Amino acid sequence: MRKLWAGVDVGKEFHWAWVVDAEGTRVLARRVENDESDVLALIAEIIGLGADEISWAVDLTTVESALLLTILFERGQRVCYLPGRAVNQAAAGYRSEGKTDAKDARIIADQARMRRDLAVLRPSDELIVELRMLTGRRTDLVHDRTRAINRLRQLLTAICPALERAADITGHRGWVLLLSRYQRPKALRRAGISRLTTLLTGLGLRERTAARIAEAAVAAAKSQATRLPGEEITAGLVAGLSKEVMRLDGQITDLDTAIEDRFRRHHLAAVITSLPGMGFRLGAEFLAATGDLSAFSSAGHLAAYAGLAPVPNDSGKRTGRLHRPQRYNRALRRVFYMSALTSIRWDPSSRVYYDRKRADGKGAKGAVIALARRRVDVLWALLRDNRTWEPQRLAAATPAA
Repeated sequence: MRKLWAGVDVGKEFHWAWVVDAEGTRVLARRVENDESDVLALIAEIIGLGADEISWAVDLTTVESALLLTILFERGQRVCYLPGRAVNQAAAGYRSEGKTDAKDARIIADQARMRRDLAVLRPSDELIVELRMLTGRRTDLVHDRTRAINRLRQLLTAICPALERAADITGHRGWVLLLSRYQRPKALRRAGISRLTTLLTGLGLRERTAARIAEAAVAAAKSQATRLPGEEITAGLVAGLSKEVMRLDGQITDLDTAIEDRFRRHHLAAVITSLPGMGFRLGAEFLAATGDLSAFSSAGHLAAYAGLAPVPNDSGKRTGRLHRPQRYNRALRRVFYMSALTSIRWDPSSRVYYDRKRADGKGAKGAVIALARRRVDVLWALLRDNRTWEPQRLAAATPAA
C-alpha cells in the first residue's frame, strides 16, 4: 500500500503544501492560494498521485483554514492537527536555521508521517460554528467594554476623584447613564438630588435606586470645589465613553439573546445546564470549545484538553511533582473554572467539596481547580448517559476525591 502525507502550513492569503512518501521523500511542494479553485486543484493533484491512502495535517484550525478544511472534509479526506508549538519545537531537528512557510509545511508533513498521537479533526456542524463565532465576538465586546470602563475611570479621576470613588460603573448601569449627562462637580451640584433622581427614573431606573445614585453623586460633587485643568475637554470624553459603554452593553445583550437561542437548539443543552453553575453562556462556550464530543474518549481526556489533568514534573531525585500542561484549551479551562466558582456559591455539595479541599491544605485557587476537575467527571457522565443532573443520585455515585 502506497501512503502519502500532505502537510499544509496555513496562512491568510496563501498556504504552503508539502507531500512526502513513507521514506520522507518529497513528492510535491508548492504554494496554494487561499482560494477555492486553487485549493481544489491542489487536492485533485495530490489525489492524482495514485496513493492508496492520503493523510493531511494542518497547523491551524482557525478561520484561515476554514475553506481548506471544509473542502477536505467534503471529499472524505483524513485531516490531523499539529499545533504550531509542536512545529517550532520539531524545527530544530531539520536542516537550515532559517524559517520559511515551505520548511514549516515540510515539518508538518514529516511529523504527520512519524507520529501517531496527532488529533484527528472532524467537521463541525453549523450550530457549533455559529456558537464559536458568537461567543468569540462576545468576548471581544467584553474586552472592549472593560477597556472603555478603565479609561472612563481614569478620566473621571482627572475631573473629580471623589466622584470616581463613588461611581459604581461596573455594578450598575445607572452610573453610566448619569455620567453620559453630568460629569463635572459644579453641574452635579447645580442639578441637585431631585432633578438627577427624576432624570434617572425617566431613563428606566427604579426611584429608590435613582435616588441612591443621585445622593452619592451630589455628595461627591460637594466634596470638591476646585476646578481641575482640562475639565471641559475631559468631561466631553467621559460623556463619550459613557455612551460607548452603553452601546457595548446593548450589543452584548443582543449577542446573549442570539447565543442562548442557538444554544437551546443543541440536543445536549438541557444536560449541560442542569449541572449547577453552568448557564447558557458557559454552556455555549463549552460547546464552542469542544465541538464534536465524540472526539473525547474519556473524562480524563476531556480534563486533559481543559488543562485540569496535571502532568509529572520529575527530574533526578525530585519525584512526585505535578504541574499544569503547556498544551490545553484555555477557553475550556475557563468554562470549568468559572462554573466551579459559581457552584461554590449556589450548590451545597460543591461548597462541601471546596471546604474539604481547603481543610486539606489547598489554597483557594487550588481548591477551585480541584472542584473543576471533579465537575469534568460529573459532566462527562451526564453527557455519556444523556441525562440531567440529580444531586442525590450523583452524590451517591461519585466517589470522593
